[in-house]
Amino acid sequence: MSTVVLESTLTCPECGYVKTETMPTNACQWFYACEQCPAVLKPQPGDCCVYCSYGSVPCPPVQEHSRQKGCCS
Repeated sequence: MSTVVLESTLTCPECGYVKTETMPTNACQWFYACEQCPAVLKPQPGDCCVYCSYGSVPCPPVQEHSRQKGCCS
């Protein structure tokens, strides 16, 4: 059994701002407001949360269950 990583580095697709955040373990995060520009990040089609779309590490439920099964369903 592998260890679940709780920190992911988000990269804003609008301005390139990068910030490491601690991901929630009990819910998906559907919105994230960039601190550098007015962009509000939303998951890309097929992803369950902003961490799966813009993060360096997918969210904990996806890490535990794999992308094929998804999460938050």
